[in-house]
Amino acid sequence: MLGSLWALGIGLHAGERYTGPWNMAELRVAPLADWGARSNVVREVYYQGEPYQGKPTRVFAYYARPASGRGPFPALALVHGGGGRAFPEWAEHWARRGYVALAMDTAGHGPNGRLPDGGPDQDDDTKFRPFTDSTVDQMWSYHAVAAVVRGLSLLAAQPEVDPRRLGVTGLSWGGYLTCIVAGIDDRLKVAVPGYGCGFLDEDSVWKASRFDRMSPDQHRRWMDNFDPSRYLSGVRCPILFLNGTTDFAYPLDSYQKSYDLVRGPRTLCIKIGLPHGHIWTFGEVDCFIDSVLRHDPPLARVQPLKLRDDRATTTFSATVPVATAELDYTTDTGPWQQRVWQRRPAEVHGHHVSAALPARRPLVCFLAVTDQRGFTVSTPHRVLP
Repeated sequence: MLGSLWALGIGLHAGERYTGPWNMAELRVAPLADWGARSNVVREVYYQGEPYQGKPTRVFAYYARPASGRGPFPALALVHGGGGRAFPEWAEHWARRGYVALAMDTAGHGPNGRLPDGGPDQDDDTKFRPFTDSTVDQMWSYHAVAAVVRGLSLLAAQPEVDPRRLGVTGLSWGGYLTCIVAGIDDRLKVAVPGYGCGFLDEDSVWKASRFDRMSPDQHRRWMDNFDPSRYLSGVRCPILFLNGTTDFAYPLDSYQKSYDLVRGPRTLCIKIGLPHGHIWTFGEVDCFIDSVLRHDPPLARVQPLKLRDDRATTTFSATVPVATAELDYTTDTGPWQQRVWQRRPAEVHGHHVSAALPARRPLVCFLAVTDQRGFTVSTPHRVLP
């Protein structure tokens, strides 16, 4: 199997994408769709899903388009997280900003609860249940990724959509799915995973309760097929990683290993105290997507942090002037979720940022710059033992 070949480091040629168990040729075809009720700029739609337990399935979604104009508009797939659903408000948020948006349900639900012809639910028992090579297509991750890719195909087929300007963003488990989809679908021009990442077996909220209890065979099979670490090297579009320093589910060690796999342009926005939830009002996300799909002024670009003479330094480029900079750091050890982070101002001179390091060790730190719009980007963190 390709998953096993990936683990051994063979079987794929340079530049070739690993697409796991998904048939991308099939998923790129616009799915059959039944259009439903409309409310203002939002319309219900049901589209073709993957067979489940021997029966066909449908995916429910909210489709929104701008209130005026004929397009073609850029388009986004919006992917909810655990305990979430298809959020019409999220789709409307992007429609108001000039996008066509599709917010799909990835848990087999419709607007009023469970669908009789929905796919698998997204509870953890379902996500992590045992499977074989012949039943990989019955797993939640398989169905959810397929639902997102088919959603992109549905968007691309609409006359008011510019199929050359497609993007995807997701939150939590939706961020996890975004990482996989961005690695396997070359139609994407931009991706923003909120919180979600790979290396879930090494450090995540599910490590002890799920991965540590798997048999070696089940562990290998789940990781080879469904961990984003197997797919992130295939990302070529600009991608923004958004997370908090103490996120309960996706800690910074696994997060950094994940974004380090990306070969294309990547941007980080790591914030102290960032809340985890179905929050789609982060200005950095709107700005980043606008900069790629509409060529609006981009976020600042920062270089990796350097350490010199007990100071942390970086350089940046910015279309919108940088207003402030800071050093974010923790001297705590132990679980990432429980560490206390602090901040101190950094100095900005031209395109250079510098801050004195605390004397205490061990130390984890990164630099963050904020432009005059209030939008922040950050360097990868460094660990000083």
